[in-house]
Amino acid sequence: MPRFFTQLQQHTNNTMNQTKYIFVTGGVTSSLGKGIIAASLAKLLQARGYRTTIQKFDPYINVDPGTLNPYEHGECYVTDDGAETDLDLGHYERFLNVPTSQANNVTTGRVYLSVIEKERRGEFLGKTVQVVPHITNEIKERMQLLGNSGNFDIVITEIGGTVGDIESLPYIESVRQLVWELGESNGIVIHLTLVPYLAAAGELKTKPTQHSVKTLMESGIKADILVCRTEHEISDELRQKLALFCNVKREAVIQSIDASTIYEVPNLMLEEGLDIVALKKLNLPKKAAPDLKNWNTFLHRLKHPKHTVNVGLVGKYVELQDSYKSILESFIHAGATHQTKVNIISIHSEYIDSQSVAEQLKGLDGILVAPGFGSRGIEGKIETVRYARENNIPFFGICLGMQMAVIEYSRNILGLKDANSTEMCETTTNPVISLMEAQKSITDKGGTMRLGAWKCDIKEGTLAHEIYGKTQIEERHRHRYEYNNDYKKALESAGLVSSGINPETGLVEIVELKNHPFFIGVQYHPEYKSTVANPHPIFVSFVAAMVKNKK
Repeated sequence: MPRFFTQLQQHTNNTMNQTKYIFVTGGVTSSLGKGIIAASLAKLLQARGYRTTIQKFDPYINVDPGTLNPYEHGECYVTDDGAETDLDLGHYERFLNVPTSQANNVTTGRVYLSVIEKERRGEFLGKTVQVVPHITNEIKERMQLLGNSGNFDIVITEIGGTVGDIESLPYIESVRQLVWELGESNGIVIHLTLVPYLAAAGELKTKPTQHSVKTLMESGIKADILVCRTEHEISDELRQKLALFCNVKREAVIQSIDASTIYEVPNLMLEEGLDIVALKKLNLPKKAAPDLKNWNTFLHRLKHPKHTVNVGLVGKYVELQDSYKSILESFIHAGATHQTKVNIISIHSEYIDSQSVAEQLKGLDGILVAPGFGSRGIEGKIETVRYARENNIPFFGICLGMQMAVIEYSRNILGLKDANSTEMCETTTNPVISLMEAQKSITDKGGTMRLGAWKCDIKEGTLAHEIYGKTQIEERHRHRYEYNNDYKKALESAGLVSSGINPETGLVEIVELKNHPFFIGVQYHPEYKSTVANPHPIFVSFVAAMVKNKK
């Protein structure tokens, strides 16, 4: 065979074996659902047999979202390796049922911190450090980190923010460079925009999308696929107009119409052919049709409930639903398991006291006391726990919620009226919850909590053992304060069972009550591990207890 053709064949083989990259950008407005579109496309590609992962690049200068107030950016999602990340990683895991890691979430703060540290070590050999090439090189290196691992065929990268934002410029420039460097068919760009409906005119308007694409092109990037969020069906005429004015193929204009649940979006994208268009542009075979049998079984059970329960979500950040995003989604997964519609009633703990608790919590089939930090709303959470315990209402406490259960029991059963957490009252004479020993010398706030997956040994014959069906589990944590083992003997003698213990530290991870319809508190965050394919067993058992208790 002539040398030219041998080299051509080798190039073709390398192209087929090379990791492919899909970049998802957004325009017109934020909160259009880039994460859901990325997760839905990844689900379809995964269902066709491609090893797919998703990563999120956030333009804010915080090193990670761990120090952000939930009102600012929603919940902070924690991975197995202890990374505090953007909540979109929760969507990635829930859709793909594949764990993410620190490599799946990068912020501007992390990028600049790394570059500055390299400059301090002299790695740039005295060169002037600039956005181009030093910052963009750092971004590109991180964009390819997962792809270079050899574990994935396709890496989808979501760029946070909106095209045109000053904070996003280094990322957009990095995408431009990387798509050029990767070569044709190895990197493509999906641009998500809004096609708004003007009621006064009675029509959909394409101009915002045209301007958004123009802004993207001014940055040197041509969108390969246009995904259009809309409340109404986009006509063929409008699709053709968008294709012509935005310089994309007609088949690459994808409608993303509002859905009743985010879990419908993969099917909607399948109908639109998003995965087929992406594979065609990446020069990849379609393989088999997507296997969505289990996914659609879940959807059917979700849409056709046989039962309904009302659960009170008692927390401190209930004004913003994204503050408890993983908890809300976990109830959807668990509810579908039992074909039960779970109505979540958000209740602000700051406004609960001993006089109002009965009125505020009436009509509930179960109560979940949510995680949180700080003293605001704490007494309301303690009153909530007491009400659930005394009235035999199924109760589930997560992290701070578990700690509130310990405080409530110490006050009202042990008679330690000033029992508290040193987080709320440093001078309490009965610190039943106290700062972890390893935390006492720590002054920096970011990334210094007890984070990531830790083992827990479960006692046989307990509710926890019945729920998990095994004697050792591994769950994700995010906390500084812990159950004070000095009070363990007295609390257990009074009936508060310590059913889960960390084998290395002796830390009490799970508390529960016998002779109660359902009463359990966990120090960890089970909501971080619930997925469509594997609903978390505690949420599944909690929903079952609510259904049973309601009957």
